[in-house]
Amino acid sequence: MVLCKLLGMGIFMSEYKVDTEKLHRLGDYIDGLERSEGELINILREAQEIFGYLPQDVQLFIARKLGIPAAKVFGVATFYSFFTMEPRGKNVISVCMGTACFVKGSDLVLDELRSRLKIVNGNTSEDGMYTVDTVRCIGACGLAPVVLVNDKVHGRVQVDDVDALIKGISDGIASKPELVSK
Repeated sequence: MVLCKLLGMGIFMSEYKVDTEKLHRLGDYIDGLERSEGELINILREAQEIFGYLPQDVQLFIARKLGIPAAKVFGVATFYSFFTMEPRGKNVISVCMGTACFVKGSDLVLDELRSRLKIVNGNTSEDGMYTVDTVRCIGACGLAPVVLVNDKVHGRVQVDDVDALIKGISDGIASKPELVSK
């Protein structure tokens, strides 16, 4: 194995099975921090921004770079729902499963989304275009059931709206006014 670059603390980038250019960017980000103590969440956020998710090798790199146990990095990454250990699709659709949304049919909307996007195992379509997941509560109960599409809120979404929602995403207009303010 060729050693790509030696970083501080004896960390070799070639030890990791991820893009070394992205790993170098993350290393530069960490090195650029005035102090790394207490910055783990921000470092994980930056890592997820760079890689799109937090693969195990990236978590291990962060742990070694900060001189902390890998279990601590993993613990923080799995505690906060913002972080993901799996690659996500180009478009992320989150269905609220809070009480108000569930009572008004969000489970049916979720099933329809998965069916229409042919998501069988896991949360991401085979073509990598869509990730469909659930969130506990968005805090927009008055708009129940609520669906987030790439962080844009769509309220009062019903099963009959799913095709239009997917078409809006495909057409690049995921925030169709009739779905947002129904």
